[in-house]
Amino acid sequence: SSGINAEWSLRPGLVIGAGITLDSAMKAHSSLQGKGTNIRVMDPFTIKPLDKEAVLKHAKECGGRVVTVEDHYPEGGIGEAVAAVLSNADFITKHKMLAVREIPRSGPPAVLLDMFGISANKVEDAVMDLIE
Repeated sequence: SSGINAEWSLRPGLVIGAGITLDSAMKAHSSLQGKGTNIRVMDPFTIKPLDKEAVLKHAKECGGRVVTVEDHYPEGGIGEAVAAVLSNADFITKHKMLAVREIPRSGPPAVLLDMFGISANKVEDAVMDLIE
């Protein structure tokens, strides 16, 4: 199994996340769906090896619009791995990387997810930025 969870019809954007950020992606999916916008969500299962063919397939079917969301620094994470794959795509891509970009701290999970820009609301905002 490739670990892919996906909606299979054409979507305006692909969101790739893992762990807690997969939950953020799925919540954004539900919220956007309630507003009439459907997105595709992908759980890459592993970064190394990353299923490059699946990333390209789903990105292409979503118009090349991709949001990656991860609960750590961007260096060496999902966003960079996906960016490397998208850099070799034979179609135009737009990619937003959501990741922790400041020193982590303790606090309630929902507050921290929002503070670091990786909550469902922030995923939803990133998707809307790509499709507008």
